Amino acid sequence: MAAYSLLSTLSSPFSRSPNRTPKLPPLSLTSTSKPSFLFPTRKLSLPSLHSLIFNQSKNSSNNNSSNNYIVSSAFDSFFILCTSLALSFSLFVTDVGAASAFVVTPPRKLQSDELATVRLFQENTPSVVYITNLAVRQDAFTLDVLEVPQGSGSGFVWDTDGHIVTNYHVIRGASDLKVTFADQTTYDAKVVGFDQDKDVAVLRVDAPKDKLRPIPIGVSADLLVGQKVYAIGNPFGLDHTLTTGVISGLRREISSAATGRPIQDVIQTDAAINPGNSGGPLLDSSGNLIGINTAIYSPSGANSGVGFSIPVDTVSGIVDQLVKFGKVTRPILGIKFAPDQSVEQLGVSGVLVLDAPANGPAGKAGLRPTKRDAYGRLVLGDIITSVNGKKVTNGSDLYRILDQCKVGDKVYNQILPVYS
Repeated sequence: MAAYSLLSTLSSPFSRSPNRTPKLPPLSLTSTSKPSFLFPTRKLSLPSLHSLIFNQSKNSSNNNSSNNYIVSSAFDSFFILCTSLALSFSLFVTDVGAASAFVVTPPRKLQSDELATVRLFQENTPSVVYITNLAVRQDAFTLDVLEVPQGSGSGFVWDTDGHIVTNYHVIRGASDLKVTFADQTTYDAKVVGFDQDKDVAVLRVDAPKDKLRPIPIGVSADLLVGQKVYAIGNPFGLDHTLTTGVISGLRREISSAATGRPIQDVIQTDAAINPGNSGGPLLDSSGNLIGINTAIYSPSGANSGVGFSIPVDTVSGIVDQLVKFGKVTRPILGIKFAPDQSVEQLGVSGVLVLDAPANGPAGKAGLRPTKRDAYGRLVLGDIITSVNGKKVTNGSDLYRILDQCKVGDKVYNQILPVYS
């Protein structure tokens, strides 16, 4: 009965006629036993399927159709059983990892502007460096002298001679400077020169030529409000980061963090500029340098969408002088003038001369300084109201006019004498 049950179970799900259930003749089971030394062995002897069907057809010649159905059902069940075993075995021995090779990941598709931005960052990152400002401090308990980082910022490679350009306020007060390149190699840097009035400084490192990749120099005179800009730097001491934005304003004026002297023609941008971005490059969409990120306008000290960059046209002239002479030669009148608030209290506009040394340009020209008389009373000096026909209302106007002159040029001042 065991063989009959097996065949019935396998064939029943695939029965061709659900309303017709064939009846199989009873099977005769014979067993033989043979003595064994340890355990008796019992064998079941089943007639072969072919013999079964042959005998069944011989004894029941009137049921040919039923016999044909049984043969077909048996072969179908046997075929399905073999197929199931083969599939199970193949799944068992097949490596699951190999199946994952057939999973095809679609390639990442970027837009043309995204590809341009990625390419710009990859090409210019090797030119941007990280600058660490170290200061000497003495331990209060051990009296040991230590070098402690007191600030950091960004910079960029100017030429293959190892000159690095950054902001002056990044290196101000440093006893030692460290410059770290994109591959995390660090070199000691020496100060070549700086311009406090324009917040520009030049360093020099002894690095291999293959690490010095100068950044392409652009032009800032033809910039337009609305064009895209890109800022690369190390904000908050992180690795190189890229922020994007547009030029939101041109010809802005800010004051130098060191001297308070105005810096004209500054670029205003909404690209995120955070602490640590100072000294880093501001690039146009072609990857050319158009400015140095120098300041942000934010009460909290974090980016608020208003950043400022010194234009590259101003930076180029300063860097050239610092590399050649170690200092910047800028035309001066040889005077010291009063704060703008003091002049406003007098009810006039212009620049009040406080001091004009006799051996200076202004002293030789006859400008009179502010002084006290024999009784200790304050005698005001001359007030400059115009230079070369251009109106001067405050110190910023005077600086702006002088920045357009060269050393040795003659200037014509219009003064308002207020002394008695």
